[in-house]
Parts: sequence; C-alpha cells; structure tokens
Amino acid sequence: MHITLSLLNDLAAAAPQAPAASKSIAQVIAGITSWIMGLIALVATMFLVIGGLRYMAAGGDPAQVEQAKSNFKSALIGYALAVLAPVILQVLQSILGG
Repeated sequence: MHITLSLLNDLAAAAPQAPAASKSIAQVIAGITSWIMGLIALVATMFLVIGGLRYMAAGGDPAQVEQAKSNFKSALIGYALAVLAPVILQVLQSILGG
C-alpha cells in the first residue's frame, strides 16, 4: 500500500504543471540585480581570500605585501559595488521615470 501511494505521489509530481505567469520587466530586472550583486560579492570574497593568503605567504617581501594590499582594495571596491548596486539602480530608475 505504501509503495502504491509513493508511486502515485511520484506520478503527480511528474505531471505537467501549468505554465508560470510571465514576469514583468521590473521583476526580471530585480532578479538580474540580485544575481549580479551575488556574483560581485562572490568575486570580492575571492579577492579578499587571495589577498589574505598572499599577505600570509609574503614572508616580509614588500612586493608581495603590496599585491596583497591591492587585493584588499579590490575586495573593498567589490563589496561597495555590491552594496550600492540597488541604490544606484533606484537613482537611475527615478531619473529615467521608471
């Protein structure tokens, strides 16, 4: 009996679903914005980790320490862009009248 119910449940899940309602342009832009913010934050985190590893492995070498500092600056810029992206888009939307 349990197998039959499980099989019926699987068949119901595999049945064709009604198509989702189409999204408005604002919803699509909001989705793209969130993806872009996530990617920017991911890349910024990668720069932060690479900078930290370079700094730890520098061993007092001034050139390596400068590269690590450059990575830290890039990470900071990336985080700032990820945080400010929605604000910038709101400003542009208000200017363009959207």
